[in-house]
Amino acid sequence: MENDRTTTAPSRLRAGFVGAGFMAEVHSRAARAAGAEVAGIASSSPASAARAKDRLGVEQAYASVQDLVQDDRIDIIHVCTPNATHFALAEAALKAGKHVICEKPLATNVQDATKLVELAATAGTVATVPFVYRFHPMIREARERIASGQTGRISTIQGSYLQDWLLTRDDDNWRVDAGIGGPSRAFADIGSHLCDLLEFVSGERITQVGALSRTLFSGRANHKNVQTEDLVAAVFATENGTVGNLLVSQVAPGRKNRLMFEISGSESTLQFDQEAPETLWLGKRAGSQLLVRDPDALSPEAARLSVLPAGHPQGYQDAFNAFVADTYAAVDGDNRDGLPTFRDGLRSAVLTESIIESSRDGEWVDVPDVKKLEGVQL
Repeated sequence: MENDRTTTAPSRLRAGFVGAGFMAEVHSRAARAAGAEVAGIASSSPASAARAKDRLGVEQAYASVQDLVQDDRIDIIHVCTPNATHFALAEAALKAGKHVICEKPLATNVQDATKLVELAATAGTVATVPFVYRFHPMIREARERIASGQTGRISTIQGSYLQDWLLTRDDDNWRVDAGIGGPSRAFADIGSHLCDLLEFVSGERITQVGALSRTLFSGRANHKNVQTEDLVAAVFATENGTVGNLLVSQVAPGRKNRLMFEISGSESTLQFDQEAPETLWLGKRAGSQLLVRDPDALSPEAARLSVLPAGHPQGYQDAFNAFVADTYAAVDGDNRDGLPTFRDGLRSAVLTESIIESSRDGEWVDVPDVKKLEGVQL
């Protein structure tokens, strides 16, 4: 069966990557799928970059990040490094006139995220953050159904993002270190994805939060003073008065990457589960149904992202490929719907700091409007 839908950008960009871990693998696969030349890589050391060059099939390993960023032959930089390094690396790339894809969190505080938004605007280059779950076709279908009024007036929003990879005291990772991963872990790492989806799909912004967080282990295998949270629970309200709740955990046994949300309106309920991304549950008072991805029966944006025929499952890497392809298309002047930019990264930083503040002080917190942050021209 022939399928003429595509998310491939037209030009052959030369992409450079900073970092050599799992995310660099995901980014490089997506860049290659989008037709880019996987041109260069830099890492924590020349030896690490050389190993990654061979493992990922990159053209050239650079001795330093500076060498990579300053190379005029590189068009776009993918920042795939630990959180605390994102600001400096993205800043250097933007000042060098590069387009940038920066892993989330964009920065570990609002001030730095704001500076990057301003710098990207001044540079006039494309600057995006991979909130890639937006690129599941059934996410776009859910968004369209709400925007078109099929769901009715939204009354409640609930969501969760559950993992188990830090379940025991022996489980460890650089992310548990606040100096490397930032002051928030579970929320900044995965809660950011959840909140981005809740706002993207519903079309409503979270304006108030009341949060609780817990750190189950004060020490882990290689970190003796763990202060970042293992889980967060929160209730929230939107500007429309919608009531919501969310649960984020990296210590939920058996849950590998379960991002789920349910949005209820006066006419129907929508439920999406990232571990079963080919379906969307449509709840109705009578006649609930499970809508299965079929590009011939979906809204235009959902159909555009359905690069495989019905019955041929798409997943996380496909969503990532679509995000990178849409970023590259924006470099060519083709700005497609729903592309998450540095401004969305700033929004995530604002929400993260609001969650931290509410959990620390035990009080409701008003979430600042990013449009009112000084110096940001939206």
